[in-house]
Amino acid sequence: MTDYTRRRVLKTGFATTVGAALPRFVLAAQASTRASLSIEPARVLNRIPASYNGFSIETVTLENPSVYHAANRDLVALFRCLTTDGVLRIGGNSSEFCWWKAAADAQAPQIKAAGVGRSDNWMPQQLHAITPQAIDNLRGFLDATGWSCIYGLNFGTGSPARDAEEAAYVARVLGPKLKYFQIGNEPDLYRTPNNLLRPSGWDFPDYLREWLEIARAVIARVPDAKFGGPDVGGAADWVVQFGQQVPKLLGQERLAELTGHYYAEGPPDSPSASIQNLLATDPRIAERMDAIMPVARANGLTFRMAEGNSCYRGGKAGMSNALAGALWGMDYMLDMAARGCVGINLHGGGGKEISESLGNKLPGARDARDLEIAKLGTFYSPIAGNLELGYHARPIFYGMLAVQQFANTDLVATRFDTHGVNANAYAAKRVDGWCIAVVNKDLRLDLTVDVVVPPGCKSAATWRLTGPSIDATENVSLAGARVSGTDAKWTALATESVAVKEGRAALEVPHASAALLFVS
Repeated sequence: MTDYTRRRVLKTGFATTVGAALPRFVLAAQASTRASLSIEPARVLNRIPASYNGFSIETVTLENPSVYHAANRDLVALFRCLTTDGVLRIGGNSSEFCWWKAAADAQAPQIKAAGVGRSDNWMPQQLHAITPQAIDNLRGFLDATGWSCIYGLNFGTGSPARDAEEAAYVARVLGPKLKYFQIGNEPDLYRTPNNLLRPSGWDFPDYLREWLEIARAVIARVPDAKFGGPDVGGAADWVVQFGQQVPKLLGQERLAELTGHYYAEGPPDSPSASIQNLLATDPRIAERMDAIMPVARANGLTFRMAEGNSCYRGGKAGMSNALAGALWGMDYMLDMAARGCVGINLHGGGGKEISESLGNKLPGARDARDLEIAKLGTFYSPIAGNLELGYHARPIFYGMLAVQQFANTDLVATRFDTHGVNANAYAAKRVDGWCIAVVNKDLRLDLTVDVVVPPGCKSAATWRLTGPSIDATENVSLAGARVSGTDAKWTALATESVAVKEGRAALEVPHASAALLFVS
């Protein structure tokens, strides 16, 4: 759906759907806690670009050139349903074991990785070939969706010559659809016992030296090549050093963006990976962003969370693929935007591909039924399905769809007093008014929010992100509507009118739900 269509839905949908009923589970709560919310219009935190929303997939997915192909109309339609300006990041663990097969008779390289064959290793256990046909089809897919691409090159088992050859073809075929290259995936974890792509003691100086060898080889083949990085698993100090040193060593114009990863929970088979912990505040987010953003701004760079989700190693069944994942995703994405991030790529894909990227393991599956579910997409994947059965949106997709209402807006500061309820609020100035989000992650307490609306606003209406229960994996919706049909249509069905009196509006936000308030 285009931004124009969404604006029409907002302007024409209010009168026809006033008074839409809340889901039954929402009405069963105890007395509401009163909260107050005010907006600071002059205090702009960040400009949220049109390209804020994105997906991340394993490179091994390209081993089948028919998946990311313009002819895969179901998948194209879902991408376009979310946005026509998104960013597809290609990388992950499997990128370190994918090789460029430029010709039919090309021979796979000999790879000696210390972790291969070990049961405690969480890296791929075999090589996967990526062919020119996959890149040709990827370009068609990007053209059909309107999306652009971040393309990851093999650092872990690659070489400067092989990466440069692949980069040359990718750059030529993707053209303006290529945002930049990344080299390697989570290099800060290479030296860990369950990775072993590099020996113990290998550290950032070693990484930077090897990274520069590959980057310079790529530049020799692609003179206008740009890069993002360091695409770390969690080491903010690596991002800081990368942002400080690479522009000086490679040229200011070469580094397009700083990137890193974030997973809220994991491993999924740990008892601590729970819905309660997922929805709790994670101090790591502020700590990392507080370290990264000053360096990014000082060097004229942006920061993108290039891979992440609710729970690493494929996600956790009944949590990642449930309403809990949608509420977490919506809140996390808006929180990161408030801290200066310019894009989020939520990781996903088929269970086979994710399992192969994890050394043929999928710990988030609890039983045979979960394994069947995972065949259509691992538990954290926003989109599930396959070429044979088609594709459909998972709950977290609706959280991303809610965030999409903030695209091309100025996010401003808010003052939100929840009186102890686990909830967050965000506000942004849009062309047609204001968009306010309240995410109530509390599992018990409802909120009645007294919203002080910006001066001059006289009308308001609400969309809700809801589901039957916090662990519901089906019937999650936004504005009473679900993405439906092979053409992935979504249009708001349940829009509630909210009275604005003397510059205030009362917004009801039940526990385990979120609301978007559109004010004009």
